[in-house]
Amino acid sequence: ERCQCHGEDKNTAILYTLLSQNLHPGRARQRCLCHQRRTVRLRTPHVTCQAASDVLVKTISFMKNVPSFHLLPKEDQLLLLDSCWVPLFLLGLVQEMVTFEVMEAPAPSMLKKILLSGQSKGQEPERTQPTLAAVQRLQCCLNTFWTLDLSPKEYAYLKGAILFNPDIPGLRASLYIESLQWEAQRALQELLQPLHPEDQGRFSHILLVASTLKSIPPALITDLFFRPVIGDADIAELLVEMLYEAPGLCVP
Repeated sequence: ERCQCHGEDKNTAILYTLLSQNLHPGRARQRCLCHQRRTVRLRTPHVTCQAASDVLVKTISFMKNVPSFHLLPKEDQLLLLDSCWVPLFLLGLVQEMVTFEVMEAPAPSMLKKILLSGQSKGQEPERTQPTLAAVQRLQCCLNTFWTLDLSPKEYAYLKGAILFNPDIPGLRASLYIESLQWEAQRALQELLQPLHPEDQGRFSHILLVASTLKSIPPALITDLFFRPVIGDADIAELLVEMLYEAPGLCVP
């Protein structure tokens, strides 16, 4: 297929080439904007998906083991689960030092495209795959967190501050959740003072970096780490089962 970076996007492609020369000397001439839009998949899915599943189980176990979480109305628990599982899972990837590589996903054949173009409206659409640009953004967030070199207690308090997010619409106990978040943030700040007395901005920096995790879409995490394992199953339903119905349940 013809490169999409030609024609109307020519000026943008030229700008990207110039910028890329500073980032990757000698390789910029071989790439264009289309490279960032290419779909990718895990290079070693059997290894990475297992590691990701283990982190997800630990993430849900963390939520189960927080007594204040169980005092909340079940509706609030479900809202917090739906909103916070991705940043908590990503924080788990950082803490467990889970690294991964991706490779370009094979493009569908022309025959497959022709056959899919005639499918009926009632059929399931073709499964989406992550793009290289989205994965690189994710890896950038993880790499930034690794530079912080957090201690186990810093991880614990930060997870509490992420879990108890009072800004989620529809919460019934938002004021109580806000107090729990404030308590977790205060504990983190008090922990940092003796550990890093020379770094007065560490607390604010940690919260700023943590906010980047919320920008990662759940669809990306699901498609990259769990879709190869769970297939077309609804990840949200699996999370609820893990939290309530089946203690010790692992992702299938």
